[in-house]
Amino acid sequence: MFNLVKGTHDVILEEAEKYSYIEQILQNTAQIFNYKEFRTPIIEHSELFARSVGDSSDIVRKEMYTFEDKGGRNITLRPEVTAGIVRSMVNAKLFALQDYPVKAYYTGPCFRYERPQQGRYRQFNQFGVECIGITSPHRDAEVISMGYDSLIFLGFKDVTLKINTLGDDESRENYKKALKEYFGKHLENMCSDCKERYELNVLRILDCKVPEDQEIVKNAPKISDFLSENAKNSFETIKRDLDFLGIPYEVDESLVRGLDYYSGVVFEFHYVSSKGKSYGAIGAGGHYGKLVAEVGGPEVEGCGYAFGIERLASVMNDDNLFEDLSDNVDIYLMPLGERANAASLGIANYLRVSGYRCEICLENKGMSQMFKKAERRNALYAIIIGDNELENDEYVIKNLASQEQFKVSSDDLLKTFDELLNFEGKKETECCEGDCCCGDDSKCDSDNDHEENCDENKSCCCKNK
Repeated sequence: MFNLVKGTHDVILEEAEKYSYIEQILQNTAQIFNYKEFRTPIIEHSELFARSVGDSSDIVRKEMYTFEDKGGRNITLRPEVTAGIVRSMVNAKLFALQDYPVKAYYTGPCFRYERPQQGRYRQFNQFGVECIGITSPHRDAEVISMGYDSLIFLGFKDVTLKINTLGDDESRENYKKALKEYFGKHLENMCSDCKERYELNVLRILDCKVPEDQEIVKNAPKISDFLSENAKNSFETIKRDLDFLGIPYEVDESLVRGLDYYSGVVFEFHYVSSKGKSYGAIGAGGHYGKLVAEVGGPEVEGCGYAFGIERLASVMNDDNLFEDLSDNVDIYLMPLGERANAASLGIANYLRVSGYRCEICLENKGMSQMFKKAERRNALYAIIIGDNELENDEYVIKNLASQEQFKVSSDDLLKTFDELLNFEGKKETECCEGDCCCGDDSKCDSDNDHEENCDENKSCCCKNK
């Protein structure tokens, strides 16, 4: 028996379906914002991350999986994807060939050597977007709004958006000087990581998680006191846009994010499940000014964000946001005999290409055993196929919930299931005679307007109540 490597996990069966569901909604959201899919390698040259993510970040200092390959090259399993996306754009000369901004989305695994915990693994899956070639803070606001919309489309409610600005070069340099002066007076009482961050990038101290150090951070200078006029105006523009879009936010001046390439606006999406469990940031991102040039591209700026699929799946499980994700089998085929086995393969294929989820019992089981297998797969209908059915070119269909069964000719098979399964989905839109609170006993379809006469305090069969 081989066990999992610590910090990794298998994503199988229902969990895998949930991951696919999340990824599909995130991808669909990116596509309606006209983003294009990018797939970059899991391994990159280690220097790419040292230059882009930054030597002062915890990722580069502590968490990267780095090794020397057989050619003597220093290779790293990607700890994040943004650097690889930008590298691919530079290599493909997209900044010369396409109008700005260049928009990319991605999905895939990343690797960080950190302490495994709830919803956090050493191999984890990320979805993210990058919008590069930005010349206006309005574009930053659009990127933030896309991330917020993505969570709403997934069913999240009461998302807390935290934002801050790291300002422009002038603002940050003045701010760093003030932080150096402040933390220099407290450094001997702070953790070893903070002492190292003080030398490499003093901004990183603001992100320290040690409780005693957080108390010191509370009284540190604020970036808002050091912003240039341009930086202030950009941040105010983003906040006005978010106000206009109706996206609630909190300004958190301690928010700096863990990657050195960020400048300008940074943001995090926070969420507490209905059970009261806090997951911290379930997604985050920000603006970057020099990353593209660091990777060998032109002097253009960008903005992006990423979501951890594991974290999204965990909180969605907690809040039952997968309730519409059904693993039902539409049709379970029950062949009786070798000839029926062969025929059922063709019938199942016909129904599958028509969009129905089908399963077949090909193990020569008895009827009672096949019904049990259909029940375990949550099948809605069964098709019973024997020699008599094949001779008469007809099949027995059984509703596994009501136990009703009837015969259908092979020519009418698809039409019958179209009607049956569509009927199952439309029952809620029909009015029940004598039950409508508006007093109209007639049948109504979903376009009927008698919602105008409905009393909200009474039950109404009309879909538009």
